[in-house]
Amino acid sequence: MNEAIHGVAIVGAGFAGLGMAIRLKQAGRSDFVVFERAARVGGTWRDNTYPGCACDVPSHLYSFSFAPNPEWTRSFAPWHEIEAYLERCTDRFDVRSHIRFETEIASARFDEAGALWELTTRGGETVRARALVIGTGPLNKPVVPDLPGLAQYTGHRVHSGQWDHGYEFAGRRVAIVGTGASAIQLVPNLAPKVAKLHVFQRTPAWVLPRLDRRITAFERALYERLPFVQRIVRTFIYWRLEQVAFALLRDGRQRRFLERLAHWYRRRLVKDPALRAALTPGYRLGCKRILIADDYYQAYARPNVELVTAGIAELTAQSIVDEHGVNRPIDALVFATGFAATDFLTPLKIYGRGGRELGQTWKRDVETFLGITCAGFPNFFMLVGPNTGLGHNSIVFMIEAQVRHVLACLDQLESRRARTVEVRANVQHAYSAEIQERMAKTAWSSGCKSWYLSADGRNHTLYPGFTVDYWFRTRGCRTRDYEFAT
Repeated sequence: MNEAIHGVAIVGAGFAGLGMAIRLKQAGRSDFVVFERAARVGGTWRDNTYPGCACDVPSHLYSFSFAPNPEWTRSFAPWHEIEAYLERCTDRFDVRSHIRFETEIASARFDEAGALWELTTRGGETVRARALVIGTGPLNKPVVPDLPGLAQYTGHRVHSGQWDHGYEFAGRRVAIVGTGASAIQLVPNLAPKVAKLHVFQRTPAWVLPRLDRRITAFERALYERLPFVQRIVRTFIYWRLEQVAFALLRDGRQRRFLERLAHWYRRRLVKDPALRAALTPGYRLGCKRILIADDYYQAYARPNVELVTAGIAELTAQSIVDEHGVNRPIDALVFATGFAATDFLTPLKIYGRGGRELGQTWKRDVETFLGITCAGFPNFFMLVGPNTGLGHNSIVFMIEAQVRHVLACLDQLESRRARTVEVRANVQHAYSAEIQERMAKTAWSSGCKSWYLSADGRNHTLYPGFTVDYWFRTRGCRTRDYEFAT
């Protein structure tokens, strides 16, 4: 057993884990360790490298507020620029020496007698820490549907979140399963290269113009020399996106305006009436994630691209067969089917007081306070936990609010000379009930099936409010919400 006791153990080195580590360092706390299962930092932006992969939040807002990046080359940054930004932040704020790469945490158990968390790595090592912060996020477990005949399929197969850059798609017959956020970037990038592209759509998406553009050298130089200009741009983007929440949280004129814009955009780019009808959603805007694209609809005008709305009946050794019996020979099968966003923490096992395992506890009901803390799990914090995802703004903003809350709790723990800090069960229950009550009035609960929903049909993924509201709620660690044990 490693006898060193860390002040804070952080799991994950993406935006969340790095943000926590940097803020700890800036607060004068250097007794922390970060565990990262991969060999590099980056999280989502290290793993998702498919053709066309880019952020769907404007670049200037998709960064830490304390580390603006004047080097973005596009208004929506491609994955490699975001990964490079996180690498620079790791070195700029001197947290790389705190990261243990290629070290995956298998389980964490709270030792009540010692008031310590005992973390066990996949290699069998045990590490102890006074506080535990999980920063793995929900978008790290690719979903591959269990299609009939998948085991007998002999062609190439790949998930968008685990892209194979060694495979040459040029001249191949390809099927893409899914038409979500990754597919609308993949389709226009693969279409010009492949011989044939079959896009299997289960449900059409609401698509709005992306309006992506290149950021000029003059703009980049301006942001470098006058950082306050970039901060003004960032603030403008934040409040513009925050207004989109009106369309998601209320059924009013903002939603109707965006729906009219989406219909106009589709009519303008899709001339074939039958194809346009197949691409038209029949549910309320926002029920599924709103997608943005400048080149998705245009891809279907190519003679080698086919939209397939029939379900998949089976796969053979070298083809994909739809439910109408149409057999399409393929060389490669691409799953653009997203991630298991509602399987929080899996496969990591977290054991709190009395040996309670968090995953098992959440099978009855997912309850947290602010998506950050859980009753029965002292000195335990989550970043991008349940009901903290967004459908309209930057998750980095939410991460920073959560990090600030964690720091406030750690400060209180230290100033009170307490052994543990733990959210009160009644506070957690009241908060969770409030979240679900508010959720029932949103677009996300308007009747469609989406990856936001768990198996029981409840939305434990998104925050049903404005981000500024969440920012206010996470400002401090209040004694009426938390219990401190000495």
